[in-house]
Parts: sequence; C-alpha cells; structure tokens
Amino acid sequence: MTVHRTIENVVTSTSNLAAMARRVEHGLVKGLEIPVALLVLCEILLLFSAVVARYVFHVPLVWSDELASILFLWLAMLGSAVAFQRQEHMRMTALVTALKGDTRRFVELVSVAAALAFLVLILPASLEYAIEESYVWTPAMNIQNSWRASALPTSFALMLVFAVLRLLQSSNLRLALGAVAAIAVVFCLFWALKPVLVGLGNLNLLIFFVGGVAACVFGGVPIAFSFAIATFGYLILTTRTPPLIIVGRIDEGVSHLILLAIPLFVFLGQLIQMTGMARAMVAFLASLLGHVRGGLHYVLVAAMYLVSGISGSKAADMAAIAPVLFPEMKARGADEGDLVALLSATGAQTETIPPSIVLITVGSATGVSIAALFTGGLLPGLILAITLCFLVRWRCRNDDSSQAKRASRRQIGKLLVTALPALALPFVIRSAVIEGVATATEVSTIGIAYSVVAGLVFYRQFDWRRLKPMLVETASLSGSILLIIGAATAMAWGLTQSGFSTALAQSLSSLPGGAVTFMIVSIVIFIILGSVLEGIPAIVLFAPLLFPVAQQLGIHQVHYAMVVVLAMGIGLFAPPFGVGYYAACAITRVSPDAGMKPIVGYIVAMAIGLAVVAAVPWLSIGFL
Repeated sequence: MTVHRTIENVVTSTSNLAAMARRVEHGLVKGLEIPVALLVLCEILLLFSAVVARYVFHVPLVWSDELASILFLWLAMLGSAVAFQRQEHMRMTALVTALKGDTRRFVELVSVAAALAFLVLILPASLEYAIEESYVWTPAMNIQNSWRASALPTSFALMLVFAVLRLLQSSNLRLALGAVAAIAVVFCLFWALKPVLVGLGNLNLLIFFVGGVAACVFGGVPIAFSFAIATFGYLILTTRTPPLIIVGRIDEGVSHLILLAIPLFVFLGQLIQMTGMARAMVAFLASLLGHVRGGLHYVLVAAMYLVSGISGSKAADMAAIAPVLFPEMKARGADEGDLVALLSATGAQTETIPPSIVLITVGSATGVSIAALFTGGLLPGLILAITLCFLVRWRCRNDDSSQAKRASRRQIGKLLVTALPALALPFVIRSAVIEGVATATEVSTIGIAYSVVAGLVFYRQFDWRRLKPMLVETASLSGSILLIIGAATAMAWGLTQSGFSTALAQSLSSLPGGAVTFMIVSIVIFIILGSVLEGIPAIVLFAPLLFPVAQQLGIHQVHYAMVVVLAMGIGLFAPPFGVGYYAACAITRVSPDAGMKPIVGYIVAMAIGLAVVAAVPWLSIGFL
C-alpha cells in the first residue's frame, strides 16, 4: 500500500512539474512572439524606405544598412529561439522515426540534451563576446556594437531554457535524466581523451566532422547544432582556439546583409498565398492546359516555376500549389503517389529560379553577383521542366481526358485578367534588380509592397488577423535557416584552419580529365550532401572550397553554381534521405511509401536535364 502510494505521489509530482514547465514555456513564447514579429515588420519598412529615399527622392539613408544589420542579427537569433521552441529546426528524423516506444523517446531526449550541452558550453563565450564588442562603435550611428552582439547570448539563453523545459515536460523523467547522463558521459569521455586527440592530427577531422556530425544528424539533433557541436568539440579538444572565436564565426556567418533577403522572401511567399495571387496564377494555367492528357501535371510544373520565382521558399511553393491542384487531379484519376513524386521533382527543378534562397546563399558564401545568379537561373530550371514534361507526356499517354472540359476563350480571358497582377510580380522583382532600382536584399520589399496593394485593391483578400502569425512564422523559418548558416560558417572556418580546404582543392584540381571530371564529381558530391545535409548547409560548407577550383579549371562560376544547386536539389528531394520529399508528403498528406516508385522516373528525367545544363554552359551564362 505504501509503495503504491509512493508511486502515485511520484507520478503526481512529475505531472505537476510538466504542467508548470508548459505554463512557463507558454508565457515565454507569448512574450517572444511580439518582438520577433516587430523585427520582421521593421526590417520590411526600413529597407523599403531606403529604396524610396534613394530612388525616388535621391536622398540615401546612410544609416539604414547599419540599423538593418543590427536588427537582422536580433531577428535571426530570436527567430532561431522561436524555431527551437517549436521544434522547427531542420533535422533528419528518418532513423529516429523508425524506432519504437521508449527507445525512440530516449533518442529524441538525447538530441535535446545534446543541444542543451552545447548551449551550456557556448553561453559564457557568447557573453564574453558581447562584452568585447562594447569596445567597438558603429560608424554611422555611433553606438556600441554590444547592442547588436547581445542578440547571441540572449538567443542561446532562451534556447537553453526551452531545452530544459522540454526535458521537464517529458512523460518519463527517468528517460530524460538518462539522456542528460548519457550526454554527460560522452562529454567526460572526450575530455579525458583530450591528450590522445591532440596527438592524432588531421585524423580528428574524421572523428569530429564525419563521425561526430553523422552521429548527431542521424540521431535527430538539429543540423545547426550538429555542426556547432562538432566544431566546438574539434576546436576546444584538439586546438588552442578559445570558444570566443566560435561565437565570432557564427556571428560572421549570420551577419551577411545579403542574407536579410531570406526572411523577406519567406514573408513574401506567405503573402502571395494569403492574398490569393498564387491561386489566380494556377487557375489561369489550368484553363490553358487542363483539358489535355496530363494537363494538370503540366500546370503543376509551370505553376511551381512561376511561384518559385516569387516566394523563394520550397515549402511555401508546395503549400501554395498543392491544395489548389491536387483535389481536381485526384478527381480525374491521378495516382496520389505520382502526384507527390512530381511535386517533389518540381521542388528540385525550381531551385535555380530567382529569387531562390539557395542562390542568395551561394552569392553570400562565394561573392558571385546575386544579379548574375538570378539571371542565369531561369534557363536551367526551364530545361529540367522540359525533361519532366516529356516524362509526364509519356506517363499520361493513355489517360482518359474525356471528362476534362476545354475552357472557352471568354473564360481564359477572364482568368487572364484576374491573374495578370500575380503573373507580373516575378517580372517586377527581377526587373527591379536588373535595372538597379533595388539590391537583391531590398527587392523583396518591393514585392511585398506590390503584393499588399494587389491583395487590398485587386484581389480584396487581406486577412489582417493572419499578419502576426505570418510574421512569427517568417522569423521562425528564417532563424532555423540562418543558424545553420552561422554554424556551417564556423565549421568551414575550422576545416580551413586544419588545412583540409587546401588539400581538398589540390586533390580536386588534379583529377584526371580536368573540368569534365571535376564537374561530374561535384554533381555526385552535391547530390549526396543535398540528401543528407539539405541545401543551405551544403552550400555554405563546400561552395567556398569548390568554386575557386572551378574557376581555376575554367568553369564559369555562374554555370558551376547552377549545376551544383540543381544537383543539391535532386538530393534534397530524393528519398530515402531527402527531407524535401518528406516535406512534400506532409503538405499533401500522402504516405511517403506511395511516391517511392514513381519518383525514380522523375529523378532520372531531372538527371538528364542536369547533364544538359552541365554540358552546355550557355544555358547558364548566355544572357549575362
């Protein structure tokens, strides 16, 4: 009886602790959502004001970039804290989800404990970094840089608290404590082996950057933290590098002002969905092609091409198109597995369509002109679209199209008038960059202003109640992306200091076959990296290493960018590891098993298109 009562008391205490942790977390989240929403809004207004002041009134706001940079770091870091609480940081869950029961719960708790350990270790260094930055004054606004750098310890502290609260909310505290103990044991083991590790030299690269990263990624640790943990372990245990340097490298990676385009284009993608612009484009395309065999499949390819040119976010692209087309496609007898496979393929196909976030990342990491990348990305994406359409035509050759009605010219004209403001948006964005009206960072604000006006005046769809959730979602998604870039920058710096970068460049530049062999090897590398690490971390890690080699071998950097970005996209959307494929399945609510067989043909079609793009440089650089 006494034992039974003791068990009941323990269960009650655990439940009370979990409930208290949930209440504390809820309060923190509510308090955090307001500032991150305001930060996104302030960045939009600030950059749009800078464009108007410079282009319309010819009075540039000399302090605008400086203020935007300060706000941007806060946006990125607080956004990453929101993403951490929402469990929206990019991570690989294929192996974790295959586990069952307490084993799966334990592994998930270990991933939280691993992130917690890193945050505990990095927080003091980030505080020291913020204090050191107090001696630096900004040139235009003349304020201490610590106001900006304080975003790092603030974010790390918030994520640390969220990690502790998540562990406390576990239904089994024994498993949570076991997870913390397991991470503590691993840390103590590596610390005890420090004298041995120091003597291993470059073998540590395999231990930390291959074994360590792989163990973390496949164990479900968010990719940003997987990179950060491996980098921290390598530099602290095998070199004399202080943790302060790691914080500085993360700051450097996040702080490229060109990356401010990421949250702004993410918000723009949500805006075109809310205002009905995406739906209008799809309806017009369907009126043109909906009556032919496989017509809506062609509409899906074309719609993803157009929408990708607006939103810059693959998840936003798929979420905008799939709910509009899939019900009608299923009603006409289309196989849902084939549909999700084609949706995934179009996600990979449109990676080079501007304003692609991956292209922006390439420009940031390598110094290649963003305008040149935007111009060069149109034809390669079109080539892959053509190869996909050939496969669609073959697969749909026996479909019954008798139920599909041809739209009348009057209907097509009416839908065209409705879709014109939406169809014009990609051209407005690209023209603003090419004509020099706005930079690649600022141009998204023109698209946002255009979409707001179109939604209010033309489409009359603008739900003000959705504005705050959209701003918070923008901060969360952007924070998860930007923290990966920061962590990958720190990791790339660690690899550079080890001499690995130089050795890799020398070995690749000396491959037999010259540029052709190097291009083939690069395609294979980026398909694998895209599948395992997702696109952005793969680009940040390897683009600075491989682009100089490509240039040395006579390959135009824009051409090389198109090839590796498309290769990365194929890996990102290819099962069994490509997380883009599972995102497409989640958006369409189709079982991943259903699309496994159909997607093979689409991958082959895209591989043929990629081979054409790689073999014909003019497709990438002909209009530069």
